[in-house]
Parts: sequence; structure tokens; C-alpha cells
Amino acid sequence: MEAFIHEVFNHCVYVLQVLGGKPGEYGYGYELANLIVFVVLEPALILLFAWLWWKERQKNHSNI
Repeated sequence: MEAFIHEVFNHCVYVLQVLGGKPGEYGYGYELANLIVFVVLEPALILLFAWLWWKERQKNHSNI
């Protein structure tokens, strides 16, 4: 199981390196990709899904 976790982690790091522009290197591109994914995109998606859930909940409560 530990090998599987390391393999998945290494693939994820590689994807971030590709998004950053230099596969196999940890440079500003990698750091920028990390910031975009984990500081901007992930919280934005959480807020979007929370808002959509709230909106749907309000719609269902008004139909009762």
C-alpha cells in the first residue's frame, strides 16, 4: 500500500510540474501551479459547491 501511495503522489507531483512548465524540476512554475490549484482553485470549488448546495436547499424548503 505504501508503494501505491508513493506512486500516486509522484504522478501528482509530475502533473504539477508539467502545469508549471518544467517537468522534472521544482521551480517557480511548479510553485505557481501549486498556488493556483491549492490556494485558488480548491477553495473556489468548495465555495461554489457550498453555494449550489445552499441554493438547492432553499429551493427544496420553499416547495414544502
